[in-house]
Amino acid sequence: MAPRVTLQTIADRVGVSRMTVSNAFSKPDQLSAALRERILAAAQEVGYVGPDPAARALAKGTTGAVGIVLTSSLRFAFTDLVATSFLGAIAEELGPTGLALTLLTSSDDGAVIPARDVAIDGALVYSCDPTSTAVQYLSRRRLPLVYIDQDPVEGIPAVNVDDRSGARAAAQHLIDLGHRRVGLLLSGLHGTHGLVTPEELTVDGHASKQRLLGWRDALDAAGITPLMARQGGANLEQAKAGARLLLDRPDRPTAILCFSDAVAHGVLQAAEDLGIRVPDELSVVGFDDNPLAAQLRPALTTVRQDVQAKGRVAAAALARAIGDTRGDRPVTADHVLLPAELVVRDSTAAPPPA
Repeated sequence: MAPRVTLQTIADRVGVSRMTVSNAFSKPDQLSAALRERILAAAQEVGYVGPDPAARALAKGTTGAVGIVLTSSLRFAFTDLVATSFLGAIAEELGPTGLALTLLTSSDDGAVIPARDVAIDGALVYSCDPTSTAVQYLSRRRLPLVYIDQDPVEGIPAVNVDDRSGARAAAQHLIDLGHRRVGLLLSGLHGTHGLVTPEELTVDGHASKQRLLGWRDALDAAGITPLMARQGGANLEQAKAGARLLLDRPDRPTAILCFSDAVAHGVLQAAEDLGIRVPDELSVVGFDDNPLAAQLRPALTTVRQDVQAKGRVAAAALARAIGDTRGDRPVTADHVLLPAELVVRDSTAAPPPA
């Protein structure tokens, strides 16, 4: 076998100390450009790629990675258009910092609990199930955290969207068009599913609570009691099933406010299956303004949130919190509220004549 190449191998080849070679990889500002180039060239000649990352992490007491805690299934990160755009913005913002992004589920059962067991320097907590113990594990580890689409907590940086004002604008848009029979289609893991009364309604998570409050702000002021349905998830088939509960009935709503654009897509498909014309017989409003919204036919009226700005702000806040922690400084726990904006397209119109 060929002898193992080490820092000392490179040091002997260039005629410098082992520490100088180490600095060429980890502290390049300590060397002249010419000397560092000589060292890196010698390393390439003998096939040396640099110090072992695990050993370097152990010596520095850092991992060079941050976690993002999602739902109980990582599939969400690759299939939800809002999540993919959000994660892309985070990765782009973290790139210059040298921090890598690690996806973690909020699962808290089994032999491996990611929030407890995966080595990271800090974490973004993104729209997690409020009943999950993942955040408790991260807090016990005393890791720097940033909350996104979560209820803000004193002392922890947080990034939210003004969901309530966006939802209020969406409901008011329908009221101004003349709608009085309005349906709400929500989603959530826990509680009662199907058609629900206000007394039966369980609302999971910050965004769901704020959007419901915004809808009700406008509807209550107009004296409108909505018909509400709640489904267990936001995939297309679940959304279609929830939509049929609202639409396959003689007193169906003339307009439906949806928790997300993905849910609104299911409403549009259910309406087509039932022969209900949008927007002539039914108006539909989504939330998020994901890329699908403008591609649907009819193009979807929705509430726009700047998902990429949310990702960049959250990543910058976490990098700053990690720096504060390493410098033994108090963490800057700003709570950022990003705007939401109604975007009117082709899926809404005045209700049909009574």
